[in-house]
Amino acid sequence: MDLHGIDLNLLVAFDALMAERSVTRAGKRIGRTQPAMSAALARLRALFEDELFVRSPSGLQPTQRASDLAEPLGRALAEISRTLEFTQRFNPATSSQAFTLALSDHPALVLLPRLTEALRQRAPNVTLRINAFTHRDDAVAILDAGDADLTISVPPRQPVGGRILSQPLFEERFVCIMRRSHPAASGALDLPTFLSLSHLLVSPEGERFGQVDAALAAMGLRRRIALSLPQMYAAPPLVARSDLIATLMEGAVGASAARDDLLILPPPVALGTVSFAMSWHRRNDAHPVQRWFRETLSSLYATQPVQG
Repeated sequence: MDLHGIDLNLLVAFDALMAERSVTRAGKRIGRTQPAMSAALARLRALFEDELFVRSPSGLQPTQRASDLAEPLGRALAEISRTLEFTQRFNPATSSQAFTLALSDHPALVLLPRLTEALRQRAPNVTLRINAFTHRDDAVAILDAGDADLTISVPPRQPVGGRILSQPLFEERFVCIMRRSHPAASGALDLPTFLSLSHLLVSPEGERFGQVDAALAAMGLRRRIALSLPQMYAAPPLVARSDLIATLMEGAVGASAARDDLLILPPPVALGTVSFAMSWHRRNDAHPVQRWFRETLSSLYATQPVQG
């Protein structure tokens, strides 16, 4: 049988007729008029090429074909009903749902401890799977492919055409670090001193030009980059054992075991903050389970949702 021509409402009508054995009562059961139920019965008879129900003194009686159909169709309708109900209701306290979160190193460090604690308290049986990525534009490909429910990173630079939505989670400001016994540590970190030092550049995406360099270029200035590396958390211990200076996100410095060996100073050049956002695909936007997961993450920070 070609399923493309089957109206699910006909199966609902059949189930009601089996239960009520009356066109009128079956119509009341599912909110249809008597003429509409009579029309549905006519279509059912044509579909299954059987009378299905015949009149008797005690009401409609199912044919053998109708009796054969009743149990499997009833099970199918019940399963469809449970599936649709699941998409409308979600009980985190009892759910064993699995979520996949893709994120870069820094949000993994600052956010995962909070998230796992929140899940332990609110949804102890859910499973959290973590995927890693480095380049911010990889988030779009991950979401397009359905490889993660959410990504967390700095916002992608490539156009997303409205299919990727986002919400800011937290911001990081920049600080400068040098070892406490650095020759320049005794004086103020003014711009001339800053430019005279050898710099460490952290670029997870492998670029050789960071926000500091952009700010300096706007003033017609350049710094000397002696070392560049993609691993942000490798930078503080390197700086603590060298004469290099680095400009890093404050959270990365605070999380480092080398922080007590470092002098932490404000940059002598104006820098913006770095915004980290969670992103998701539009196809998951209205799903109650996905919405709960996003709300759980956003509840860890006081932010308002925006569309990316």
